[in-house]
Amino acid sequence: MKLRWIGPVLLSAAAYYVYLPLPSGVNEPWKLMLLDAMFRGCMTVGDMAHALGVCHRVNLLNKVVSWVEVIEARSSPSVHVTDSLLGGVPARVFQPIGGKKLKRGVVYFHGGGWALASGRMRSYDLLCRKMAEDLDAVIMSVDYRLAPEAVFPAQYHDALAASRAFLSAEVRRRHGLDPERLCVSGDSAGGNLAAAVAQELAQDASLEVRFKTQALVYPVLQALDFFTSSYQQNHNVPILYRPVMARFWLQYLGADPALEPLLLANNHSSLDQAGLPPRIRPKLDWTALLPAERRKHYRPVVKATGTPGVVAAVPALTDVRAAPLLADQGVLGRTPKAYVMTCEFDVLRDDGLMYVRRLRDAGVEVTSDHYEDGFHGCMVFAYPPLSSDVGRRSMDNYIRWLDHNL
Repeated sequence: MKLRWIGPVLLSAAAYYVYLPLPSGVNEPWKLMLLDAMFRGCMTVGDMAHALGVCHRVNLLNKVVSWVEVIEARSSPSVHVTDSLLGGVPARVFQPIGGKKLKRGVVYFHGGGWALASGRMRSYDLLCRKMAEDLDAVIMSVDYRLAPEAVFPAQYHDALAASRAFLSAEVRRRHGLDPERLCVSGDSAGGNLAAAVAQELAQDASLEVRFKTQALVYPVLQALDFFTSSYQQNHNVPILYRPVMARFWLQYLGADPALEPLLLANNHSSLDQAGLPPRIRPKLDWTALLPAERRKHYRPVVKATGTPGVVAAVPALTDVRAAPLLADQGVLGRTPKAYVMTCEFDVLRDDGLMYVRRLRDAGVEVTSDHYEDGFHGCMVFAYPPLSSDVGRRSMDNYIRWLDHNL
C-alpha cells in the first residue's frame, strides 16, 4: 500500500520544484519553468561541489552543458562547417555552399556570463547554421576564454583579436567575404563583447575595412546599477536572476565574490564612492534615458554613503571595455548602424534600452526590437525540445534585420 504513494509524492515534489510564479505576460511559462528548473538544479549541484572543494561551481556547470549541448562540426548539403582558429581564438565557421561569390559575414559571440557555454553548443550551432543558410553569409562563432580561469580583459582581448582577424584581408580572401557587408554580433555577455569591440574598432584609423553593422541581443552593458527598473521588476524572473548576474560580473572582473551583497545593495555606486567620476552617472541614469512605460512606478536607488573603496578595488567597473554603456558620446557616434534586441522580462532590458537611447543621441541609426513577452535567452531557445514562440519570432526578426541591413 505504501508503494502506491511513492509515485504521487515524487510527482508532487517535482511539480513543487518546477513551479515558479511568473508574470502573466511571459510567453509559454511552463517551458520557461522547466528550463529554469534544470538550470537551478545544475547550479545547486555546482554550489555543493564548490562548497566541498571538488571543483569550481562554474566548471561543473560547464561540464554538464558540454555533455548535453556541445556537438561535432557537421556539414550539410548547404553549409560547410569546420572548427578553426580566428586570430588565434577557437571558432566554428559556417560557410554556405554555392550562392554569391562574395558573401556577407558575421562574427558572433555567444552568451553565458563570460563563464559558460560555447559556440559549439547545439543551440548556437543551429542559430549560426540558419543564419548562414538564410543570409548566404559566412558566420564565425567564437569560443573566447571563460571565467574563472580567464578574467577581464582576457575575454575582451579574445573577441578583439578574433574581430581584427575577421576583418583582415587574409580571412576575407580565404572565405570570400564582401568587405562592405560585415557585422559583429552576440547575445548577453556576447552582446557585451560585440558592443565593446564595435567601439574599439570604430576608433582604429589603421583599419582598411570596418563593420557595417552591430547586432546586440539582450546585451549586458553595465555593473554600477543593480536597481534599474528592469532589475527591480524582474529580479525573480528566470533564467537570469539578479544575484546570478552580480555573481557573473564579479567572476568576469576577477573580483572577490564576497562583494556580491555590496553590488546588490548599490553600495559600490554610492555618491561618496571615490573613483566614480560624476560624468559617469548621466550615462546610466535610467530615469532620464528610459521612456515612462519602461520606468513604470520604480524609483532609483542611489546611496549617499556606501562601502568605501569598492571601485578602487575593482577598477574595471568603470572600464568601457567591460561596461560599453559608459562610453563617451564621441566614441558611440563612430560605431556602425545598430540592432538592439531587448525582452520585457529580463533584468538586462534597461541596459539595452539605455544603449539604444545613447546611440541615437550620438547620431547612430538604431533598430530597437523589443519583445513584450520575451525573457532572457529566448532567442537561442527556438528549437525543440524547449522551443518557444517568442524564441522563433525573435530569431526570425533578428535574421530578417541582418538580411535587410547587411
